[in-house]
Amino acid sequence: MASEFAVEMRDVVKKFITPEGSELNAVDHVTMQIKNGEFFSMLGSSGCGKTTSLRMIAGFEWPTEGEVFIEGKAMGHTPPFQRKVNTVFQSYALFQHMTVFQNVAFGLEMEGAKEDEIKKRVGRALEMVQLTGMERRRPKQLSGGQQQRVAVARALVKTPDVLLLDEPLGALDLKLRKEMQLELKALQQQLGITFIYVTHDQEEALTMSDRIAVMSKGRVQQLATPVEIYERPVNKFVADFIGESNFLEGKIKSLSGEEAVVHVPALNAELRGMPMSRDFVNGEDVVVSIRPEKVRIAENNAKGDGLFKAKVLTSVYIGSDTHVYVDMHGIRLKVMEQNRISRLDPSSFYSKDQVITLLFMPENTLVLKKD
Repeated sequence: MASEFAVEMRDVVKKFITPEGSELNAVDHVTMQIKNGEFFSMLGSSGCGKTTSLRMIAGFEWPTEGEVFIEGKAMGHTPPFQRKVNTVFQSYALFQHMTVFQNVAFGLEMEGAKEDEIKKRVGRALEMVQLTGMERRRPKQLSGGQQQRVAVARALVKTPDVLLLDEPLGALDLKLRKEMQLELKALQQQLGITFIYVTHDQEEALTMSDRIAVMSKGRVQQLATPVEIYERPVNKFVADFIGESNFLEGKIKSLSGEEAVVHVPALNAELRGMPMSRDFVNGEDVVVSIRPEKVRIAENNAKGDGLFKAKVLTSVYIGSDTHVYVDMHGIRLKVMEQNRISRLDPSSFYSKDQVITLLFMPENTLVLKKD
């Protein structure tokens, strides 16, 4: 019976010995279940354990504890070439003395595939990545994006069950990187195979992924869809790492269903928000998080709950949005306002020391664990 999951990591630990002789848990009791046909990303900063996790799936590293499963089968010490996975690296790792065709065909030739079969499968792989007609070129005659496509074609030509991608777009310029993000997602949907993607780029992960594992210090902080991770982070680390957030420290005054009332000493006021944990208790120290684009700038004569006066420190016009930095009772906050009308009129800009009114809506205000 086929497994529901393409890859599983069950309570996996990977320990390394540092130059000083101490033990380091690069991956610390990680459990993940990656579904068949899913575009799954591991996201985090350098040293979080994402690449080590990918290398254990590939077979380049072996777990110190726990087990990696591919298609329901425990991998143990199975070498990379016996696993139905292929890897695309950031460095491309192309053979510079070979043509595009020869690079893509290399793995098939090592397996002893017949010449007709090689031509057919290489042709199909190059067509998938839109490189038909470039078979005779060498890597130095290609752009960075084209070289990356060759690396992807070489990985796909052996029809793996799972494609592993280790920051494959990191060496590309911003515009090309955005184009390749869409191409990779479209290719994954076309093929229907599992992509496991490692990146430190939040926007990249949000753009392409069906689900994301946000990692820090060797552990998974949150595993969920992009929308869930951005809109409902489970802790301060995720809220801060994914996008931008304003944070206010406070203490829970009362809890009622899906709403918490938090006293914020710096404001000498109460904020209503959505609790992101089910085990909050009254009196607990918490962090209130609200993203800059969720703060509303209201009319100065507005009345009601969640309204606060703030003084403008500076504002920055960036085309699609205006970023307004304000001081609210000694706390620096950022507000993002979408530009819906022309900003050619100088009076439409916010000026330094201008007093404005901010609206914090409960559904956009999240109450998070302090640690």
